[in-house]
Amino acid sequence: MRHRVHTFKIGRTSAHRKAMLANMISSLIENGSIRTTMVKAKEARRFADRMVTLGKKGTLHHRRQAISFLRDKDAVKKLFDEIAPTFAERNGGYTRIMLLGTRQGDGAEMCILQFTNNDEVKKKTVSAAKSSKTEDMPVNAEVENTEAEKSPASAE
Repeated sequence: MRHRVHTFKIGRTSAHRKAMLANMISSLIENGSIRTTMVKAKEARRFADRMVTLGKKGTLHHRRQAISFLRDKDAVKKLFDEIAPTFAERNGGYTRIMLLGTRQGDGAEMCILQFTNNDEVKKKTVSAAKSSKTEDMPVNAEVENTEAEKSPASAE
């Protein structure tokens, strides 16, 4: 009997399913969001939240547990150093699923799985990039003005 056993089998063997979920979560950590089917996203969300919880604890033991599951040291480093500290005040609910509709070929429900703080991280990086661009703009404007002054003089 399978009382209280809840796992999406996703039509794969247990080893294939575990490897696929580890790869999906590594991609989620590296990119901030992934596009996948609804069933895969629901299963990956469970493990992604567990990985963030391990990252929040931050001990060597928890880091080794994360490496054991993800098998990607770069993803674990980013998880523990960048992603987990942003969720320090939050208890659970680290990911969200946004529906996209159905896939053209087979009609599978597609969605985007992403971290809930994804917008905050993007705003910080975009504002930093904009501030560096605005500092460069006056220099470029002065160069364009000097070129504009030279071109009418040479045309006359």
